[in-house]
Amino acid sequence: MATLNRTQQAWLTLSAVPDLGPARIQGLVERLGGARGVLDAPRTEWRRAGLGESQCRALGEPPRALMERAEAWLGEAGRHLLCPEDSDYPPLLKRIPDPPPVLWVRGDPAVLWRAQLAVVGSRNPSTGGRDNAREFCRHLARAGLVITSGLATGIDGEAHRAALEAGGATVAVAGTGLDRVYPARHKELAHHIAQAGALVSEFAPGTDVRREHFPRRNRVISGLALGVLVVEAARRSGSLITAHHAVAQGREVFAIPGSIHNPLARGCHRLIREGAKLVETAEDVIEELAPMAAELGADIRNALADPDGAPVPESGEADLDPDYQAVLEAVGWDPTPVDSVVERTGLTVGAVSSMLLILELKGLVAASSGGKYSRIPERR
Repeated sequence: MATLNRTQQAWLTLSAVPDLGPARIQGLVERLGGARGVLDAPRTEWRRAGLGESQCRALGEPPRALMERAEAWLGEAGRHLLCPEDSDYPPLLKRIPDPPPVLWVRGDPAVLWRAQLAVVGSRNPSTGGRDNAREFCRHLARAGLVITSGLATGIDGEAHRAALEAGGATVAVAGTGLDRVYPARHKELAHHIAQAGALVSEFAPGTDVRREHFPRRNRVISGLALGVLVVEAARRSGSLITAHHAVAQGREVFAIPGSIHNPLARGCHRLIREGAKLVETAEDVIEELAPMAAELGADIRNALADPDGAPVPESGEADLDPDYQAVLEAVGWDPTPVDSVVERTGLTVGAVSSMLLILELKGLVAASSGGKYSRIPERR
């Protein structure tokens, strides 16, 4: 059985307070200096922040049953609990106005630091919609993008499978606890995703299917990614909720057009009228995302600036910062798992993953199947 640290306990306590959503939790944390700062604050501060009596009681009484359940679940290999104050928490997700106070992960958390594209669409797509999802996701996964979706039937499932078939990585954001798979028919798919990517949820183990959880999880799908591709969607669709979250979060939205006679094309056409990028090929998506990936890389470089505040150099291998040089040397010419790089360098998973992203953008390493990386000879 795993043991939770004090910061994890604090975030779990906050997550269990009734009627205290992620946005209000984020506000409290910013106001009172972190999750532990909230719990250490006097009750008068809680009331001043607008909390009711029942919420104050909940803050003063740690959820023991939830913590025991968390420790039992985390006791098995490949399971992780990330909080916004952790260095391994996904950087893009941390920037949204209402990041999940806890993120349960089954699989490789390093995948969450890589450039992702969310792919969503109808649960009952046309044959053409299925074909488009598979063709786009195969191409995009081979190009190095992580394909992120919601594990639902239809387009979601096609997106995950196509990424796996292409030897790429994929992330599934669940609307239940990760001890359950919904829909049940995707149990085997979920197993493969955990092996070649990650299953993610903000809902604790033991959380069953609830209708209101799925619109809420959609903001996590878009929040993890650089952009959202809508393949097929009716005029009223959960996919449009994900797209609108993406707009609010400053992400790019892409939509594949269809026949004017296809009711599943109307949602995409509506998005295009509202400003989404019309795309006809996977290259259209890659062309739009490349500058955003570079910007993400620059932000991570700044976050990893050396103690003197000097940014990581942008030139070739010869001018790399010592930590970057160590990571590059830890990556073999044959595909190397991220865990091996972490072990060889002594750096955290988050630091290694972000550095690998920068090295990939600089053309010094290449991502391959199973979340592995290999060196690329520098061009002279």
